Amino acid sequence: QVQLVESGGGSVQAGGSLRLSCAVSLDSFSDRCMGWFRQAPGKEREGVAVIGTDGNTGYADSVKGRFTISKDNAKNALYLQMDSLKPEDTAMYYCAARAARIDSWYSCWSAYARASFPYWGQGTQVTVSS
Repeated sequence: QVQLVESGGGSVQAGGSLRLSCAVSLDSFSDRCMGWFRQAPGKEREGVAVIGTDGNTGYADSVKGRFTISKDNAKNALYLQMDSLKPEDTAMYYCAARAARIDSWYSCWSAYARASFPYWGQGTQVTVSS
């Protein structure tokens, strides 16, 4: 059974940091385009960050310079380091995966822009207070 399980969310004051983790029980983890997305109450889901199979990364303009996406292929784990958090970062955060061995960096980025990922976690809540 495909599982993506997020953890690491919580409540933090503005300016603080959190590190989200996503444990992935998919085969060929290293061959998958992976992404982080978020959805705030009353708003549409938006992309936060994406990482390709060769380690290329991309970020939403709103988080550039503050968030860092990374992965550990040996542990089948995806991470999102979030620094200098702002109240507008408050949302449910989801990790997502593409199918294995189908993506170039270009197609990974394109899929991220459309949130076209077939596998999703249940989400972890991040709340930032001012």
